[in-house]
Amino acid sequence: MSVDLLTVGESMVSLRSAGPLSAGGSLAMHVAGAESNVAAGVARLGHSVAWAGVVGADPHGEFILRQLRSEGLAVHHRVDAARATGVMFLERRTADISRAYYYRAGSAGSTISRGDVDRAFAARPRVLHLTGITAALSPEARRAVEYAAARGAAEGLVVSLDVNYRSKLWSRDEARAVLTPLARHATVLVASDDELGLVADGGAAAGTDPDAAELAMAAELLDRGVREVVVKRGAAGAGVHTAAGRREAPAVPVTSIDTVGAGDAFTAGYLSALLDGGDVAERLRRGTLAGAFAVSTAGDCEGLPSAAELALLGTVPDGSTQR
Repeated sequence: MSVDLLTVGESMVSLRSAGPLSAGGSLAMHVAGAESNVAAGVARLGHSVAWAGVVGADPHGEFILRQLRSEGLAVHHRVDAARATGVMFLERRTADISRAYYYRAGSAGSTISRGDVDRAFAARPRVLHLTGITAALSPEARRAVEYAAARGAAEGLVVSLDVNYRSKLWSRDEARAVLTPLARHATVLVASDDELGLVADGGAAAGTDPDAAELAMAAELLDRGVREVVVKRGAAGAGVHTAAGRREAPAVPVTSIDTVGAGDAFTAGYLSALLDGGDVAERLRRGTLAGAFAVSTAGDCEGLPSAAELALLGTVPDGSTQR
């Protein structure tokens, strides 16, 4: 058996509120996790996908496994009976601001190890997707991510690394010390425009010009062996730097409801097009389309599109109902 994409990381239960947590009220239960968001997104776009991680022997872990399997994912998991599945609360504080509160220190997911990675590689993936989030969870998890990236590169896989910096998990200096050397294994490096400095030093020489700094950092990463430096710009779209030059794509205009998970949706669309043999322009197009679906629906991955649904945006009039 082989799969198109394998991703390794922690998935948690996300308990979402529609308003301030301090005011009480009902909470909705979802699966959260950058790696599993990407896995679900790529699977919905028609690819075979495997996810590897660790959950606790608790209802939260059972919920995560059930939800991931319902997305058609091949689940390579270990159950840690001594630790709990991670939980996060997500507070919709205003229409434009959400705040996350993590309860994942010492979680089952933070114990992911080299052994778990070895077992997951039995899926024989074409693409390996990793993020900086899992590397921040524990020394053991960091070693597992480093091992996965090095093994993936050595075996000739396309290694996708999304920086995905989380300030509540580690400082920028801590992240830079781990992610800069990790990036040398990446084929495709994904970062928001404020995260590139965590994997490249070249921007410092460019002074205060942000565009010049981005070009310098992208050039440094390309010189170090990265083939594609993908920069997520949120509402401003996305760009890609390759040896052939730079290409930009605007965001797809939609009514934004929930931006959580939008970056993962973009990455899923981008990697899906890569798997389908699409060129850089097509990868950007599919990434921005998937991101638009994500922001126009509540939830981390609930709004991710199928391949057939991609054509809805830009072809169906706004506010219309298909009958």
